Amino acid sequence: MEPKSVDLLIIGAGPTGLGAAKRLHQLQHPSFLLVDAAAEAGGLASTDVTPEGFLFDVGGYFDDVLNEALPKPEDWYEHQRVSYVRCKGLWVPYPLQNNISCLPVEDQVKCIEGMIDAAEQRARAQPKPKTFDEWIIRQMGAGLADLFMRPYNFKVWATPTTEMQCEWQGERVAAPSLKLALSNVLNNKVAGGWGPNATFRFPARDGTGGIWKAVASTLPNERFSFGKTVIRIEGKKRIAHLSDGSTVKYRALISSMPLDEITEILDGADDLRPISRELVYSSTHIIGVGVRGVLPPRIGDKCWLYFPEDDSPFYRATVFSNYSPFNCPQADVKVRTLQTADPTLSGNVDTTTARVGPYWSLMLEVSQSAQKPVDEANLVRDCIQGMINTGLLQPTDEIVSKYHRKFHHGYPTPSLVRDGQLKVLLPELQRNFAIWSRGRFGSYKYEVANQDHSFMIGVEAVDNILFGAPEMTLSEPDWVNGRKNIERRL
Repeated sequence: MEPKSVDLLIIGAGPTGLGAAKRLHQLQHPSFLLVDAAAEAGGLASTDVTPEGFLFDVGGYFDDVLNEALPKPEDWYEHQRVSYVRCKGLWVPYPLQNNISCLPVEDQVKCIEGMIDAAEQRARAQPKPKTFDEWIIRQMGAGLADLFMRPYNFKVWATPTTEMQCEWQGERVAAPSLKLALSNVLNNKVAGGWGPNATFRFPARDGTGGIWKAVASTLPNERFSFGKTVIRIEGKKRIAHLSDGSTVKYRALISSMPLDEITEILDGADDLRPISRELVYSSTHIIGVGVRGVLPPRIGDKCWLYFPEDDSPFYRATVFSNYSPFNCPQADVKVRTLQTADPTLSGNVDTTTARVGPYWSLMLEVSQSAQKPVDEANLVRDCIQGMINTGLLQPTDEIVSKYHRKFHHGYPTPSLVRDGQLKVLLPELQRNFAIWSRGRFGSYKYEVANQDHSFMIGVEAVDNILFGAPEMTLSEPDWVNGRKNIERRL
């Protein structure tokens, strides 16, 4: 069979692949194809629906592109980010390091003492911190490190902070102000909102995955080939072999496959595999529960909730029903109760008859690695117990839907040796095989791995291939994250 031939082949229909395809379509490029193993677009930014009708995002924009895909005001809900940290049995406004005034007095003292020590340490001439842990101690002190930063970040990354670099952070980690912290403690005040996502909008229907399916719908169908996996790449010949037996010859390839996976199927990459196999990442489990009843006041308008302590396996919870009323079945839909949160109480409720709502939902994230193993078979059970422990659920709450999905590649970890690995892998793939490995796991840079970053990385990869333009999002993450994009429009 003669191989199909295209100028540009794109692997992966997530934000990176769609960014590349949108740019090529905008340029009216005559020859490109996007291949994805799934049946529809979305990649790691998709949304699943349980049999009971609850939606759960499995991924975690660009206004012009999104407004084209979802153009009506009723397509979106606008939200204020309402975030808390669960600590010492309290809900402390996020970020905790700016709100130690909400902690018990003994913890306030430890945190303030640590911040004073850190300020004295910074005042002395010292080399830059080499690890994330050194940065935490230098910026926050031992009190905040032990109370929140070390345990929380281990739950997120499944890697100790001593084994992570500190260059990736940008705006993601707030360095506290000693002056503000003291003022707030003495005046019993709470710090205001912080961070790059203080306000956000969310699609009214179909979750985050609906965004990317809508974006894909703005492209011609013939540019997509779904349900096919790339199983081998003849690098020197520029030929990709697909799972259905077909082949595609290309001049250049943009791949959002995990970097450590593409080297395994690439002929001639023997020298790269020992390096790519040492890339560090964690797996992510997404757990969802649908609950019968009116959203309780203890939950209220909370959005993102953070859990540093060991009374729950999850590090973050999202009150997903607060994002859109359509993330749950409507109140008149009849759903059977599966169990009470405390399963020993299930005999007190009707678990055989489908009954009407209303309903609300919670979505949880759990990390896993060799350094942080997880009991996968009992993880949903353990998460439900964790929700009871942390006050998210009451023992008598009726659970009507349960969801669990694991992503083997969840978070690309900014390890101490990552940058050296990428300086070898990415240029070698490009120079020797015409492969632009890009995206959350294609380029392994967490600091530019959000959905908007990933989309732009795809756009810029196309411009680099066709015009030699610099890829600013990939190569200059601090510059990109420190400003608002007002130039690029699609």
